[in-house]
Amino acid sequence: MPDEVSPGLALEGRAMVPGEAQGDVLCLDEPLSFWGGLDPETGRITDRHHPQLDESVVGRVLVMPSGRGSSSASSALCEAIRAGTGPAAIVMAEPDEIIALGAVVADELYGRLVPVVVLAEGLDRLCTGVRCTVSDQMVIAYSDNRS
Repeated sequence: MPDEVSPGLALEGRAMVPGEAQGDVLCLDEPLSFWGGLDPETGRITDRHHPQLDESVVGRVLVMPSGRGSSSASSALCEAIRAGTGPAAIVMAEPDEIIALGAVVADELYGRLVPVVVLAEGLDRLCTGVRCTVSDQMVIAYSDNRS
């Protein structure tokens, strides 16, 4: 991952779940299974084997290579979104219909929209701590908040 991100870096992808959100980026080194890998009550990563164990996804733009897990991952993500402990948006390198389904159901049932965007390239230009906005198919990074 790069040490710095240019202010106003704009990456275009495909919106699986269109919408707008903003937050600080949390980059995951490995895919996350929301079913059994995330505590929907706290929004913390609980998978003991995950490199970002105990990190909070709450209100952050979750950046990861792909999803991981069974079809139950959509219900676990939906529950975290309902409880207000889910991410603000999800950005992935590979499409994952299970994650998109969880976001769509949370919007339909609870009126809580979490955009899901797939970036064909540029995912590695986003790093933890960067503030960004997700707007439909665009991901715009503003600055590195670690300074």
